[in-house]
Amino acid sequence: MSTDPRPIAAAFFDIDGTLTSFTAHEVPASALDALAALRRAGVRIFICTGRSPSQAVTVLDTIPVTFDGYVTFNGQYCLLDERTDEGGTAGDGIRRSRVIAEHPLDTGDLRIILDWLAAHPHVVSNFGEKDYVYFNHVDEGMRATWKSLGKTAPPVYVDDPARALTHPTYQVSPYITPDEEAELVASLPHVTGVRWHPAFTDLIPADGGKPAGMRVFAAHFGFALEHTIAFGDGGNDIAMIEAAGVGVAMGNARDNVKAAADYVTDDVDHGGIANALRRFGVIG
Repeated sequence: MSTDPRPIAAAFFDIDGTLTSFTAHEVPASALDALAALRRAGVRIFICTGRSPSQAVTVLDTIPVTFDGYVTFNGQYCLLDERTDEGGTAGDGIRRSRVIAEHPLDTGDLRIILDWLAAHPHVVSNFGEKDYVYFNHVDEGMRATWKSLGKTAPPVYVDDPARALTHPTYQVSPYITPDEEAELVASLPHVTGVRWHPAFTDLIPADGGKPAGMRVFAAHFGFALEHTIAFGDGGNDIAMIEAAGVGVAMGNARDNVKAAADYVTDDVDHGGIANALRRFGVIG
């Protein structure tokens, strides 16, 4: 990470716990104002989330700001908003965007995951396609996790996980412990796990992650990662925070995320995004 990261050309934002509050379940006015200020300042802004595009819409529909692009599935599916205006309907940018990079999970790894789940039938798992996200089954633990997202929780669908072998699947999120995660990942040649919630992990390509998505947009728009600022709060944000010129952990972030950051700001409910942007002179 650069010791003198300014000027900032681009800003990347996680969604859950960063843009949205786990208590109010909405994007606070301070964050909305900060996003608008970044647009006025000519700083490019990007979503960088573990959510799928269809799940991100639940939050983006509430944000009346146009983003330049969307890093979804923890970096495995990147969409470019090609509109030149800053208007439009809230949330419609991701619906109108085009895919500029995608990296689905290897089919061989998916077979191993499915075999492991068959041997552990109690384990609930989420499967992510570009426009469809489903569970193999649901239980009370999964429902409690979804409930914690409040009104930002996406719809829940249940389907046959075998479809992962015939439909490009970008992320698999089993509800397992860190020890179970280590056991499963050790059997997968091309997969790593990133965890933003204690109840589950996101299994993604080992050469992926949020920095991979950041690099896609850096190459497309011609800015350097040392001229970026990134905001996050979960374990899946650590690599993004480390890759950015300025890595910012929210005040509500876990300790390992704070340890990786250049700066720890206030929590999402107390102006954390706006305060950090002012701290580094990105907005007035």
